[in-house]
Amino acid sequence: MPQNPPQNPYAELFSVAGKTAVITGGSSGLGLAMAEAYLRCGARVYITGRKPDPLEAARVELAAHGDVHAVQGDVATPEGVEALREALAAEDKLHVLINNAGITWGAPVEKFPAKAWDSVMGVNVKAPFVLTQVFLEKLEAAATPADPARIINIGSVYGVTSQVSTAWSYGASKAAIHQLTKILAAELARRGINVNAIAPGFFPSKMTHFMTSNEERLAEMRKMIPMGREGSKDDIGALALYLGSRASAYMTGNVIPLDGGVLAQT
Repeated sequence: MPQNPPQNPYAELFSVAGKTAVITGGSSGLGLAMAEAYLRCGARVYITGRKPDPLEAARVELAAHGDVHAVQGDVATPEGVEALREALAAEDKLHVLINNAGITWGAPVEKFPAKAWDSVMGVNVKAPFVLTQVFLEKLEAAATPADPARIINIGSVYGVTSQVSTAWSYGASKAAIHQLTKILAAELARRGINVNAIAPGFFPSKMTHFMTSNEERLAEMRKMIPMGREGSKDDIGALALYLGSRASAYMTGNVIPLDGGVLAQT
């Protein structure tokens, strides 16, 4: 009688199958890439977006890969938070919360408007904290000693380096979300919730379209990256999967650069 081949314990270790994940800003860019990765690996995913048409287009695209739900709203507003809360009302547990939604604003220091601080800090810093509060009970319900629940905040290398070029509130907000990640990690570890952040470098997205749409600018940007290329959806998807799987169960309070070596040379 032929014997069944031995199972690979690492396949389960890196699995997110059967988990429920929320990914804010999931209709494009990094959020869309992470949503696809989680769906392809067997998770149920809720994505948010402010604009209904791109959100519905993303939902249709992602539905080919698994169980996806789209929630329209701005998570920096009480209405957007409430819409997401209601969408997950039937979920007893939330295994992974990925705070990815983000905005930026650029202007010379003399002309940078006060409202650019309120809006950028509201989306990039306040919203992740509010959503942590809102889903704390569901995250605790999902946690086990062997596999904690996860909060994954999306920061930026521009929260570490000063080379951020006129996006004053953006750089400050990303430094703030890195620090908030560490504070929350220390507070929530004993409640079974791991909190880590990813600090991406240059990735194609709506935020970087002004670079990727121009071959000369894109070539110049690549010269600044030691690995000589921009990040891919596989790069961000794989790291997000690792941080949401049992493989990272003993890891919390970290800010992980994903930048092709940019911080290493600065």
